[in-house]
Amino acid sequence: MFLDGDEWRTALREFQSEAWRLETLPQYLMPQEADELEAFRAGRRVDLNSYSSPYTESLNRIRGEGKSKGRVHIVTQPLSEYLRFEFSRYYAPHVRAGEEIRILDVTDRENPLPEVRDFWMFDRSKVVLMHYEGNGAQIGRELYEGDPAPFVEYQRIAIAESVPFLEYVGE
Repeated sequence: MFLDGDEWRTALREFQSEAWRLETLPQYLMPQEADELEAFRAGRRVDLNSYSSPYTESLNRIRGEGKSKGRVHIVTQPLSEYLRFEFSRYYAPHVRAGEEIRILDVTDRENPLPEVRDFWMFDRSKVVLMHYEGNGAQIGRELYEGDPAPFVEYQRIAIAESVPFLEYVGE
């Protein structure tokens, strides 16, 4: 079953304890990010002391409810322009708002999850497979209807093999 619109927003909002994501691509083409990407290219950066967005407000709410949200992004050096943008525009303020973001750099090592593609996992029981074109354009979200155990193991490996975002960027 493919998830869109309200079904997708509900999945992101109504988990019981944990929402977690694995990201594997060096670029995601998100039309709603176009203006922010252009601002990044022009040298404009986010003021972390005053930054607020619906996403950071959601993270604060989630934390207040005793829930967690996290992700691991698999990367290689040199980082793509998109990843540099994502790190400064999203990851830095999202970590400060409570998201548990980790980086798995496989530049000088074997990728421990070589065939695993992007997914979201909710409460370690509901998995949504994220489908992308080669250029990073999202083409769909599919509710996985099999046993979530392999994805729980992927999460365990990703977390064990990664470092916290702020450590990775040297903050």
